[in-house]
Amino acid sequence: MSFDYDLFVIGGGSGGVRAARVAAQEGAKVALAEEDRYGGTCVIRGCVPKKLMVFASEYAGMVEDARAYGWDIQPGAFNWETFRGKLHAELDRLEGVYRNILKNNGVESFDQRAKLADAHTVELADGTRKTAKHILIATGGWPSVPEFPGSELAVTSNEMFTLDKLPESLLIVGGGYIACEFAGIMNGLGVETTQYYRGAQILRGFDDEARGLISEEMCQAGIDVHLGTNVLEMRQDGDKIRVKSTNGQERLFDKVMYATGRNPNADNLGLEEIGVERGRKGEIVVDEYSQTSVPSVYAIGDVTDRVALTPVAIREAMAFVETVFKGNPTSPDHELIPTAIFTQPEMGTIGLSEEEAGEREPIEVYATSFKPMQQAFAGRAQRVLMKLIVSKETRKVLGCHIVAPAAGEMIQLAGIAVKMGATKEDFDRTVAVHPTMSEELVTLKTPVRSR
Repeated sequence: MSFDYDLFVIGGGSGGVRAARVAAQEGAKVALAEEDRYGGTCVIRGCVPKKLMVFASEYAGMVEDARAYGWDIQPGAFNWETFRGKLHAELDRLEGVYRNILKNNGVESFDQRAKLADAHTVELADGTRKTAKHILIATGGWPSVPEFPGSELAVTSNEMFTLDKLPESLLIVGGGYIACEFAGIMNGLGVETTQYYRGAQILRGFDDEARGLISEEMCQAGIDVHLGTNVLEMRQDGDKIRVKSTNGQERLFDKVMYATGRNPNADNLGLEEIGVERGRKGEIVVDEYSQTSVPSVYAIGDVTDRVALTPVAIREAMAFVETVFKGNPTSPDHELIPTAIFTQPEMGTIGLSEEEAGEREPIEVYATSFKPMQQAFAGRAQRVLMKLIVSKETRKVLGCHIVAPAAGEMIQLAGIAVKMGATKEDFDRTVAVHPTMSEELVTLKTPVRSR
């Protein structure tokens, strides 16, 4: 049977665009459909604009530091309109880059929603049908807000990049990395920021000592963090939102942002009708080669709810092309993924937390916490943490956790060593680079505790 295309990709984010480009470079005839903007969550409403906002929010502290170093600089006011204009221009530029990647590689693109009509047929929003030997779903995820009285008044991270003006007061509900990153950003931009999280400590799933330090520093920076607290109801009160919460308080905020989870974007795609299996959260169930229960249909990225990180979606895309178009069955490697959380202070992490490792085997914990030279000299008191989790038996470094300025940059490099299976002695044999913060990772002599 002849098909219109060898591959039809639904979704123009990082994973979908990468799969389309690389398959086309292998000589496949490829089409891609995207109903919104090209670039997906990461480029349009995620990592890229968020990181630019983190940068913007950090300059307030730098002015203070510069004065302590002898620079005669006066603090000014932050102009949201100026920044937002430049931000949107940059996102437009990046979207153009993504469109050109497809065009330059001969991928035909359709700017509309697509869904599956059968195992080899895609139906576009305008009713056109296209057939393909293989179909790849890369439709990502979407923020979800729980249902409660007044929940429709909440915004999500999606709307934070397009605000007309900065609110004077903001409540952020949630304790994951998106909630904590936005708390740091908004606080840094001068917004009076409150955070409610129903759990006992923010950043669940990360190393306890590291998240404890981040929580403390967020409070020190002026974020009003309430743990063990959830919203009961919200209602409009003039131009503000009145929020009633489980801690017995009723407070007024200009805006309320929910960051309490994301759901896979897999509804109304025609999956159930053709027999594609979905999981408990609505994710598309795939095997180790990203293949669904319908052999011609594959799925990658956040819609599969494996590891919801941009570089992972790209890895899955590459493995998919190896498997389907190069005849080299390749399973994406989800073990030991380094990652960064752009909270303030920033965190970089790879491998097991102290708690996870201690439950698996006897371990030693090497850690140090100190005030970095640059900030200490300026009189700022943000502490940093360098921490290694080591197996007593194999001496392998099972986890590395860094809370410090530029922790993301450090963990990328430490991640190579941990991924290679480096032992504590490999770290010890490496000469320190002085004076740096990261040298502490190779000079940790005695364990602070064993488990």
